[in-house]
Amino acid sequence: MTPVTTFAGRKVALFGLGGSGLATALALKEGGAEVVAWDDGAAAVERARERGIATADLREADFSEFAALVLAPGVPLTHPVPHWTVGLAKAAGVEIVGDIELFCRERAAIAPQAPFVAITGTNGKSTTTALIAHVLREAGRDVQMGGNIGTAILSLEPPSESRVHVVELSSFQIDLTPSLDPSVGVLMNITPDHLDRHGAMESYAAIKERLVASAGLAVIGIDDAWSRAVAERREGPLVRVHVVPPGLAQGPASFDGLTARDATVIDGEGRVVADVTGIGSLRGAHNWQNAAVAVAACRAVGLSDDAIQAGLRSFPGLPHRMEEVGRRGAVLFVNDSKATNADSTEKALTAFRDVHWILGGKAKDGGIFPLVPLFDRVAHAYLIGAASDAFAATLEGAVPYTRCETLEVAVPAAAQAAAASGAAEPVVLLSPACASYDQFPNFEVRGDRFRDLVRALG
Repeated sequence: MTPVTTFAGRKVALFGLGGSGLATALALKEGGAEVVAWDDGAAAVERARERGIATADLREADFSEFAALVLAPGVPLTHPVPHWTVGLAKAAGVEIVGDIELFCRERAAIAPQAPFVAITGTNGKSTTTALIAHVLREAGRDVQMGGNIGTAILSLEPPSESRVHVVELSSFQIDLTPSLDPSVGVLMNITPDHLDRHGAMESYAAIKERLVASAGLAVIGIDDAWSRAVAERREGPLVRVHVVPPGLAQGPASFDGLTARDATVIDGEGRVVADVTGIGSLRGAHNWQNAAVAVAACRAVGLSDDAIQAGLRSFPGLPHRMEEVGRRGAVLFVNDSKATNADSTEKALTAFRDVHWILGGKAKDGGIFPLVPLFDRVAHAYLIGAASDAFAATLEGAVPYTRCETLEVAVPAAAQAAAASGAAEPVVLLSPACASYDQFPNFEVRGDRFRDLVRALG
């Protein structure tokens, strides 16, 4: 735990008692603050009480007594409408912050030079966060990884100059962190997302930009217009990362950052500084970018290129994100359950050929129509869930498909067809391009079920 001492002796309101909220309340209490917490869910309030956290309905509280309102990142700050606690805090002139802000203030107070690598982006931030943390650990560094990737930041050990915090941040978390100043700030990309919570693309992009604006070193992917504009505005130290798509022989004639091309990372002098050829957990051009970003971030905290390369080669990947579950004969089984929209599935289809594609669930806007240019990579599609009719209409005449309804039917059907295909390395790929909520509580449960069904094949 990182005790939050910067509010010692003061009274703090906290709303949202999920995993990160409860961890924040405990860290504030441990640091000497008087915490008054609340949540809309009675069970969450009861769990907090059992851990010794004082609770009270904040609707009835006197906000003038509070030094701050600590808001969970899932609670609306501005859109579609501010949460009722936000209105009460603003009316009383009380600042509104999140758990990342509390960490940043604690770092500034006790170890301002502590290495702090913060990663954001619309896509790829979880894999990149895990990759950077893995490379640093493999090199013998004391690493604490958390934030949006799973472990609440205040549940991690406190910052120190001998310890590296590698933290994934969502736009919601950044919005609640006014003093965000990582030693290395990473912006992967910016594409439309969460606009219901930010109001407009311009607002969303501006929030993402804040992560790199005050960073000691900014590492920015420049392959989309929004991120390129952020890089152009950056005045401090900067590493630009550019990805050359497969099939294009050349990148820019001259480039002062890192170029990811043909599974290699190339510096501004044309030298190959990292190579991910044959690393199954880093397949595809999107993972070339992840590797290039890891090179830049790990160099910045003192690792050699040799140490970085060793860490890249042993990276196991993330569960549910192009996770190689195993092989059965020539057939490779890949769990990409985290691909809940077409943009995410595009990365997987680009990485493989001879694909026996399991897809479906609760469809997102646009369905799978953006994936039509990649249909030539698909040998057969296996439809599950509520999106079956809509997806069948898109596939009709372009890709042969089977309506399977459930994973229990789709997995053995795809495995049998892939084994009989005669392809050198056919792939059974679960990459649903859909949310899971029609049949599963979340993508993790869906991916776990796929993994179990594959293992049951023998």
